[in-house]
Amino acid sequence: MSRSLLIPFSWIYHGITSMRNSLYDNKVLKSYRFDVPVISIGNITVGGTGKTPHTELIVNMLEDDFKITILSRGYKRKSKGYLRATSQSTVAEIGDEPKQMAQKFAGKANVVVCEDRAEGIKRIIEEDKADKMMIILDDAYQHRSVSPAVNILLIDYNRPIFEDHFLPWGDLRESPKESSRANIVIVTKCPPDVKPIDRRVFAKHVGLLPSQSIFFTNFNYMPLKAVFNEGNAAPNVTEATQILLVTGIANTKTIEDYVAKSLSKNITHIKYKDHHNFSKKDVAKITNAFAALPGGDKIIVTTEKDAVRLNEMDFAPELRQRMYYLPIEVNFVFDDELELKNEILKYVTEDKRNYRLHTTVRQF
Repeated sequence: MSRSLLIPFSWIYHGITSMRNSLYDNKVLKSYRFDVPVISIGNITVGGTGKTPHTELIVNMLEDDFKITILSRGYKRKSKGYLRATSQSTVAEIGDEPKQMAQKFAGKANVVVCEDRAEGIKRIIEEDKADKMMIILDDAYQHRSVSPAVNILLIDYNRPIFEDHFLPWGDLRESPKESSRANIVIVTKCPPDVKPIDRRVFAKHVGLLPSQSIFFTNFNYMPLKAVFNEGNAAPNVTEATQILLVTGIANTKTIEDYVAKSLSKNITHIKYKDHHNFSKKDVAKITNAFAALPGGDKIIVTTEKDAVRLNEMDFAPELRQRMYYLPIEVNFVFDDELELKNEILKYVTEDKRNYRLHTTVRQF
């Protein structure tokens, strides 16, 4: 079915989201503030803009200055309510992205899941009672029940919000005009050759306000790591290596291009939907596809997020020893990472001052 047939539903969706935002803007619906710095990271479009890598970036940037807790809703988890991630938590209990971050930041940052962000923050503050606390909300741009100290909006360079349409015709969760709520805009997945003029043009199209800052990033893929911790040596990948690429993410172009350019062009790709819950049937499909690859020089490659889910599946030893994922790190196109950190700290300091001055703000 052509997506253009969904245009009438898009305008209905647009009307509903606009009404909701208007109720918050006019203080009919309440936003809560807290006496700890809260950073919200999110987007206006559905699909991957790099929220988790950028959340990890902020944690690494500020971990020496604050005791950080990451609060996520835990998308597609089977549980309900407030849960703290532990080393024993499963994807079913907390979701794939929270588990990924819990593994990566063990001992550095706490990870909590809760659908109600305001209630989640309240519980974190009550339980931790720590000095220099900071809470980072993952994928929370539309969660207006919390008024953060810093609102960070991510926009995919290849899917700009000013060229998109509302759901379900397009991928917009709300109007591009709502980018005005952001303190900081980060344009992600940029080509490496973005120039200062491109930065100015993009900022103009977004409608960047004088008070807003804009940054441009892309991803660097790091060396392959084993999905299963069984002492796997780093694989010797050549142009002749057969690669079974397994993904369950929203946008696969970036990893497809990297694997073809930097590893091998001999790629067989099994694609699943974003946050796909792997099953025994999927294990059999992957096993059969791997067996069908010619020769003995072959490996399975997946994303870091998919690796978290695949790690819980029962694969045969031969596959476990040949299954790798590609970690990614965020790179700043204009080498202005320190400027981003200073911007965040500025907003956190101002929010603290304003919180103490304005005692009429509703709070928990």
